Amino acid sequence: MKKLLTILGLCAITAMSGCSKDSGSRDVYEESGNTINVNNKRHELYNEGAAQDLRNPSTDYGFVRHQKSPVMNDNEADDHYAALDREQVANIISKLSTSMANVNDAAALVTDQEVLVVYNTDTKDRNFTADQVKRTAMSVVPRFYHVYVSDDDDTLMRELENLAHLDSGSAQAKDQVALLIKRMLKSPQGNPVDTNEDANGRTADDNTTNKLK
Repeated sequence: MKKLLTILGLCAITAMSGCSKDSGSRDVYEESGNTINVNNKRHELYNEGAAQDLRNPSTDYGFVRHQKSPVMNDNEADDHYAALDREQVANIISKLSTSMANVNDAAALVTDQEVLVVYNTDTKDRNFTADQVKRTAMSVVPRFYHVYVSDDDDTLMRELENLAHLDSGSAQAKDQVALLIKRMLKSPQGNPVDTNEDANGRTADDNTTNKLK
């Protein structure tokens, strides 16, 4: 009788242990069955949550440290091109732009080194609003980017949208981007970024300066 009670007791302990493991598994796995990390972060330059609610900041800081490799040319200079989620960046720029006073609609196109923003505005100071939109875009992208803005939304908004459907690596796409930038430069671009850079962030030594003017 005692042996039987002992066996039953061991079975009960084993069953309880199994339940505990199942409960632990439910804590580690979402209902979809996908494993989640401690911080439940997506590995993107700009996570989707930040783009959806810009006024609800994350509880965590973003920190990354890089050290130069002692091997010549070991650091890939073009890694940032692959890492940058251009659509997410365009989403953030256009959303921030429409949060400004007098900007009612905004579309942004992000290439590998330029940002093009076309917006609708009822401002009385076109240059001031252009400067605000431009500097906001510059605050989102890496510093080497050049930013071009235009409030000529009646004619340029659709053209900007059409560019998004082209192969970004094609010569046709690059030529059309250059042509659109030339047209955008007819609109106010705001003030020079600093004494060494023009309103679009270009320096005198920048190769694109002569190409676009």
